[in-house]
This record gives sequence, structure tokens and C-alpha cells, in this order.
Amino acid sequence: MAERKKFNVLAILPIVIFTLLVALFFVPKLMSGLNGNDPSDLPSTRIGSPAPSIFISDSQDPATGFTDATLKEPGLKMVNFWASWCPPCRVEHPNLIKLAEGGLLIYSINYKDEPAKAAAFLAELGNPFAGIVSDPNGRNGIEWGVLAMPESYLIDSNGVIVLHFRGSITQRVMESKIYPAIEAAK
Repeated sequence: MAERKKFNVLAILPIVIFTLLVALFFVPKLMSGLNGNDPSDLPSTRIGSPAPSIFISDSQDPATGFTDATLKEPGLKMVNFWASWCPPCRVEHPNLIKLAEGGLLIYSINYKDEPAKAAAFLAELGNPFAGIVSDPNGRNGIEWGVLAMPESYLIDSNGVIVLHFRGSITQRVMESKIYPAIEAAK
């Protein structure tokens, strides 16, 4: 007579537990993407807080820069972190020009970039910036909580951040986030 092997339930228990854990971690992330929520849209702790200090590098040209005091001057303004090596920065650049032409003062922090490449980028695409601070070591990026290029901060007359946007400012973003924030801050 042939001997029958017993099925051991305990042998497959680790596989079942692993499968359940994978489903527990990944299914909610997939579902949030399907529901229209952007899982990469992290909330900002900067909104409602004063703009962080601006650190000026030794190589900064004082004639082209701006300071903490600039961000507390009357009127709405934007601080935009960008770099010439950043493809999404190139995508958003025409919209920054539109915002500047519409009267919004935009100050720039050029993040971990080579000055010659940054200058060539602006020479090619235009310069919408009222002032540019070079951030060769990323210190301003750390202080402001920047995660990736580009990032933009809308700042009111008191130097308080009223909007923090991560990613390229597209026409859709201007209509859904930037323009409403500008109106609300007036």
C-alpha cells in the first residue's frame, strides 16, 4: 500500500501571513491613486508659518539676491526652488513667466546648481525672477523643507507662507491652486 503524506497547514502559514501583509501595505496606496488622491502630495507643515531665513552663500552676488526682509515687504510674493538640471523646472518656467507678467513678484532659490548652467537656463527661457539666491550646498532647501525640484511657496505681506506647492506649476495648477490662493491672500 502506498503511504499518504499528511498536509501540514503550518508549512504554508508564513506565506499566507506575508501575502496578507503585502495586501495591507499596498492595496490602500493603490486605492488612493484610483480615487483621485495623489499619494505623493504630502501635506506641508510650512503653511501658516513665517518663511524660513534665507542663507546667503559666500559666492552670492548681492546685486541679484534677496533677503529675509524682502519676504516681509508689502504684497504677495512667491519663492520658487529650481535648478537647470531639473526637467520639471523647465516645464513650469513659462507659467512662472506668466505669473510674473501678471504682477506676482517671484524670488528664486537656485538649488545645487552650477552658476553658468543656471545663467544659460535663464538666458534661453527668460528670467521671471525679481531676485535669485544661489543655494550651492542645499542649506536653504533643508531649512524650507524642500523634498524635490521644483517647489514653490506663496508668501503674504507679513512673511507668512499661505501656499506650499510641490511639483511643476502647470496651467491646471495655476487655475486650481495658485490663483485661488492669490485671491484668498488679498
